Amino acid sequence: MKKKPEKQKDMEVLRAELEKAKNVFLTGYEKLTVQQDFELRKTVRGAGANYKVIKNNIAEKASEGTKSADLLKELKGMCSIAYTSGDPVALAKALTVYAKANPTFTFKAGMVEGRVIDVSGITALATLPSKEEIYAKLLWLINAPAQRLVTAMNGVGRNLAVVVDQGVKENKFSA
Repeated sequence: MKKKPEKQKDMEVLRAELEKAKNVFLTGYEKLTVQQDFELRKTVRGAGANYKVIKNNIAEKASEGTKSADLLKELKGMCSIAYTSGDPVALAKALTVYAKANPTFTFKAGMVEGRVIDVSGITALATLPSKEEIYAKLLWLINAPAQRLVTAMNGVGRNLAVVVDQGVKENKFSA
């Protein structure tokens, strides 16, 4: 059992991490085996996030004064958190895929960019395209008119060259 100074240190470390985190997902991990927990941690790290099993009272105290205070107050049952300051969609997708493969892993709630969301919000978030996909689509949309303009301009020159070439072949131009 941890002594009070160790618990205080854990709380301060968690507070520092929660202050940096823009996105937090509160989960239940009951009945996970050690191997399943290892896979979960690997999945979360692959999404560029962190994962911790937390004591409810330490999480509540650590979150006081942070954006995640509303999410982590009055926790009940066995809880864990996955958090990131990066892309919330990538983390939500990774956790959702893991939850489908391991039904004992459940979502309780989440916080995305400072707003608390429920389980249905997490599911909806997991269906969104990632930031990279959105950026690629946006760049394509920005680039498309320029591409069309260049194609049209090349078409005029190409058509003129074809007309001149046909005129030369049929001796339509006389000097």
